[in-house]
Amino acid sequence: MAVAVRIADDLYEQARSEAAAEHRSIAGQIEFWAKVGRAALDNPDLPIDFVAESLVSLAEPRVLATPFVPRGNKVR
Repeated sequence: MAVAVRIADDLYEQARSEAAAEHRSIAGQIEFWAKVGRAALDNPDLPIDFVAESLVSLAEPRVLATPFVPRGNKVR
């Protein structure tokens, strides 16, 4: 469901700029910021970069994921 929301012009311009760089729509960029902010508030002990990168990784298709290999285990 789409809902019209009023935001400040400068926030819109920042979202437009970031959306282009991140290959998202402007609405998608604002939604991403909202999700990051909400997750950060729910997990104040985690660094914001970790929260943002975790949300991005959850949105990636699993076929593109790199398997985790602990440092002690070498792949042969």
